[in-house]
Amino acid sequence: MAADIVQVGDTSISLNTFENGAHCALGGRKLLGNHRAEPSCQAHHRGVSLGGLLHVEMDDGSSLDINPNDVFEIPPGHDGWVVSEEPWRAINWSGVRTWLPDPETGERIVVTMLISDIVGSTEAAIRLGDRAWRELLGQHNRHVRDLLDRFRGREVNTTGDGFVAVFDGAARAIRAGMGIRAGAKELGLEVRIGVHTGEVEIEGDDVRGVAVHEAARLAAAAPEGGILVSSTTQQLASGAGIQFESLGEREFKGLPGARSVYAVVDADRSA
Repeated sequence: MAADIVQVGDTSISLNTFENGAHCALGGRKLLGNHRAEPSCQAHHRGVSLGGLLHVEMDDGSSLDINPNDVFEIPPGHDGWVVSEEPWRAINWSGVRTWLPDPETGERIVVTMLISDIVGSTEAAIRLGDRAWRELLGQHNRHVRDLLDRFRGREVNTTGDGFVAVFDGAARAIRAGMGIRAGAKELGLEVRIGVHTGEVEIEGDDVRGVAVHEAARLAAAAPEGGILVSSTTQQLASGAGIQFESLGEREFKGLPGARSVYAVVDADRSA
C-alpha cells in the first residue's frame, strides 16, 4: 500500500493506493494463500473511491463492494481486498484520537467505561433466524461503532451482542449510550447500558480493574431500555445538560458497600 498523508487540524487526509490482492487488515500487504487476514482492521475509514474495486467483509458477516466514485464509510472490524486488476485508489479521511495513546501493559489510566447489552438477543435470534438476525446485529454494530467514533470512544471488545468501550469524558460516554439506545429502538431492539468512571489497568488490547466490574454490574441491573450510571459519572456529567433520576443506593455482587445509582432520562422518555 502507498499513501500520501496531510494533517488538517484533528483530521488526517490521505491518498491510498492498494495493489491487486492487498488486504486492509494487513496494512495493505498481500496475503499469502486464500485465507482471510487476521486480526481484522479496527480503523474507521471514510472517503471516496477514485478507481478499482475493493471488496469488504465485516466481522459480523456482512459485506460490501466499493466501486469507482463511491463515497464509503467502513466501521472498525473488517477486512478489505482489491478484486480488480487495476489498483484501488481512494481519498480517505479520519479523525485522530489523541486522548488515549497506546499505553504499555500494566499502566493505569482514568476512563469512563460503557458496557452495553441487547435485551432478549437469544429469543430474537430464534424468532428471526440466523441470517436475518446476523443482518440486524450488523446494522446495530455499525451504528454503535459510528457513535463511538463520533463521541471519541474506543472499542475494547464485543460480548457477542454487546460492547465494552472507553471514553475520555463522562458526558460523551452517556450521550453515546443515549444514541445507542435510540438507534437500537429504531431497529426494534432494546438495550441495557452501564456507565462508570474509574481507573483501569491496561492489559494488551484489554482493560482490567474494579471500574470494569462496576460498569458491568450497572449494565446487568439496568431495566430494558435503561442506562444506569454511577454517582462518580453523574457528578462529572452534572453540568452537561443530561437529565438524571436518582435510584438510591444499591449493593452489587462482588463489590464492597452500597453505591449510589442514577438513571439517564431522555427528554421524551422516562428512565
